[in-house]
Amino acid sequence: MDPMLILAAALAFVATAAAGFAVLGLQGPSGKAAKRAQALVQRGRLPRQAARAPTADAGQRRKQLLRGLQEQEKKRRAAAFDASAKLRQAGLNLSPKAFWLISAGVGLLFATVALALRVKLPVALMLGFVGGVGLPLWFLGVLAKRRRAKFALAFADAVDIIVRGLRTGLPLHDCLKMIGKECPEPLAGEFRRLIESLSMGVTLEQGLEKMHERMPAPELRFFAIVLGIQQKTGGNLGEALGNLSGVLRGRRMMREKIKALSSEAVSSAGVIACLPPGVAGLLSVVNPHYLSAMFTDPRGHLMLAMGAATMTTGILVMRKMIDFKF
Repeated sequence: MDPMLILAAALAFVATAAAGFAVLGLQGPSGKAAKRAQALVQRGRLPRQAARAPTADAGQRRKQLLRGLQEQEKKRRAAAFDASAKLRQAGLNLSPKAFWLISAGVGLLFATVALALRVKLPVALMLGFVGGVGLPLWFLGVLAKRRRAKFALAFADAVDIIVRGLRTGLPLHDCLKMIGKECPEPLAGEFRRLIESLSMGVTLEQGLEKMHERMPAPELRFFAIVLGIQQKTGGNLGEALGNLSGVLRGRRMMREKIKALSSEAVSSAGVIACLPPGVAGLLSVVNPHYLSAMFTDPRGHLMLAMGAATMTTGILVMRKMIDFKF
């Protein structure tokens, strides 16, 4: 065979291969680059769409939370003047009629004692009103506040019990039963009432609403809102309640910190409130006739009334300044 033909065939093969590799080298990377760019764009779109959905869900949950808190605040203000609601919150098994009868007896006792001490009739009537209306309502408020404090102190531990039960596979109903058995009062009693209501066919949302009427603690309201949102939107209930437990413990720490920081203002208010009566009492012991004109002269009565009013206003302002709502 002619060597020239072999050389020409080899050169033709090399040229054809070079042309093919050149074409593949020019088109291949650009095609791959285009495909990679398209894939990156699609990947970028998917996270954006996935990010928009949780953002929208978070916005809806936030709106539902705010709406629920506003409704609860309206109900709390309406219940502030309801004796039956206050009796339920204080945990007393009294009817409103019996409560007002006892209050009327206390007010009559105050007025009778004031008249026996030869106090003027308007002052005696005022003392009777304070003893028949103000003192019983104040006493109910103190009892309800202490009961709410005990409830809130153990509520974070109760939420942890629910979280551990859900993670082990127990249903929510059984976790609520565990709280009624293992937690202290008044938390256990309220959850036992909730279980009884659920066994009678009441929905969980309605049962928690009734429970919040008896125990208007914000921790319980947060718990009800989390359960309501989870039932509507779905999701991991154990994780949501775990986050709620952390929030509740953080609120408790913040409350204790504020209480410690405001203790100086509380002691100052107590000293300021006790100073005028204390000085007046000491002066009456040292020189009984020094302040006698304040109690016998009408101008002294006016001055005493003005002093009591200004002192009461100052104490209430200081109390409002250090009273933080959670």
